[in-house]
Amino acid sequence: MSGSDQIEKLGLIAGNGRFPFLLLDAARANGLQVVVAAIKEETDPEMNDRAAADSGIRVHWLSLGELSKLIDTLRGEGVTRAVMAGQVKHKQIFSSIRPDWRLAKLLLSLRTRNTDMLLGAIAKVLGDEGIELISSTQYLEPLLAKAGVLTRREPDGEELKDIAYGRTVAQAIATYDLGQTVVVAAQACVAVEAMEGTDATIARAGELFRTLDTGGETTLRRALTVVKVAKPNQDMRFDVPVVGVATIEAMKAAGATCLAVEAERTLMFDPAAILNTADEAGISIVAK
Repeated sequence: MSGSDQIEKLGLIAGNGRFPFLLLDAARANGLQVVVAAIKEETDPEMNDRAAADSGIRVHWLSLGELSKLIDTLRGEGVTRAVMAGQVKHKQIFSSIRPDWRLAKLLLSLRTRNTDMLLGAIAKVLGDEGIELISSTQYLEPLLAKAGVLTRREPDGEELKDIAYGRTVAQAIATYDLGQTVVVAAQACVAVEAMEGTDATIARAGELFRTLDTGGETTLRRALTVVKVAKPNQDMRFDVPVVGVATIEAMKAAGATCLAVEAERTLMFDPAAILNTADEAGISIVAK
């Protein structure tokens, strides 16, 4: 295989959700052949259909614990550049999936097992094997949130206060790689993201508010504001902040009225649909 052939081939380590498919489409639009390492526990089976309809896509299914098989698969296909796309639920590290010897050794060697530490270690192992992990946004620049108010409705004064407070809290927890999202109301923190993910955090905040006695007047406004940030030293190769229509639907269900994200460091999957859904619900979205 020649060097030019290798340059035209991209490895895609696919997690769950639509992210892998968006990246797959973008890579194919750029003329790249794509070798998909699909994770049995996470990747949508639709990936097989995509490969069946496109000779430029090859799919290999492997378990979450098979790090050696991942390396052998990518090297066997002549892949020298790869990208991670799609969530792998962090709680899977506590699952009954048996890691192979290479992953077990890696897990036991880590000082902490937060997202950055774990994925960074996997990236290093891949790099040592001649497979460079590249930015997950490399082919998706148009989907990065642009600065400004993105919806018809601007945040009101109370929401702006919640955004300012929420960013302070979110950036603090992001420093420790605990999560990227906080939910705030009346400058009080209602929910903080950990392993459960953004949508579950929003749902938890909504459930907490539903338990309140709403029979009478209250001094403080109950509207929820969701704030999502990147980590201070965000590695754009993995765990990039992402929002989608499902995020807005979770906000609607929880009674949240405002979403704040980081401009140029947050991917918006299907921006038009996100903004239409938000506008219909009267939700304000702002990126800064």
